[in-house]
Amino acid sequence: MRTRALVLAASGAVALSALAVPAAQAATPPAGPAVTFSQLKVNSGKNIVVGPTTQVTVSATYTVTKPANLDPNSIQTGPVLYQGTLSLDNERVLGGDGPGTCTVSSSTVLKCSAKIQFRPKSSDPDADLPNNAAGTWKLGAVAVKDGITLQGDLGSTHLQRKATLTTDASPEPVKKGKTITVTGKLSRANWDTNKYAGYSTQPVKLQFKKKGATTWSTLKTIKSSSTGALKTTTKATADGYFRYVFAGTTTTSAVNSSADFVDVR
Repeated sequence: MRTRALVLAASGAVALSALAVPAAQAATPPAGPAVTFSQLKVNSGKNIVVGPTTQVTVSATYTVTKPANLDPNSIQTGPVLYQGTLSLDNERVLGGDGPGTCTVSSSTVLKCSAKIQFRPKSSDPDADLPNNAAGTWKLGAVAVKDGITLQGDLGSTHLQRKATLTTDASPEPVKKGKTITVTGKLSRANWDTNKYAGYSTQPVKLQFKKKGATTWSTLKTIKSSSTGALKTTTKATADGYFRYVFAGTTTTSAVNSSADFVDVR
């Protein structure tokens, strides 16, 4: 598997390509501009959640500190996400969609923004996301001017497969004190097949909110089956709503199901 690799385009712009830079060339890139990056924030600091088919575009903001005599229009910059060590020959690098847009804050400081796109795997596996891309990614940045400057360890983010969750409580209506069976299913995006698939053996909370109340209470925690199915029972005590809640994992987003109302008589 090869995730999109960062390359230095012939024009000198930061670009993404399905072609990785050959290791022999990437090992000794020309020295880039003497700039440093700080205050990098991707997706406002939130996890990046991608469903099975739809492209997700997130914003990034960052600060560039440069020499006073360096023309800000002569450099191009952008954020990168990476796993392992940030280098040109690392195939686990995701970059912005073109160079960032910067405004001059002072003779030595630029305030910049950029966009980063994430696409589930499609007919072009080198350019898009496979399932094993989900997880923790480090944040870095790149600057280009007659060479390339890379700076890593600017933070981290989670790239997550989107989860879905359902709840169905029955019978309805039900007599007070009788047993209610609550079923559901936990699924998550499969970027390799562009569909949702059951998420197995995950802890999921069953919660209840009495009619007219504003807060939920957790009744119990169960685990999803090998197919992502959920099933448990509880006693009918009062009119109210049931829902399942999944806290999420490093690779998969948190999700609450829709509430299902049960009339207790």
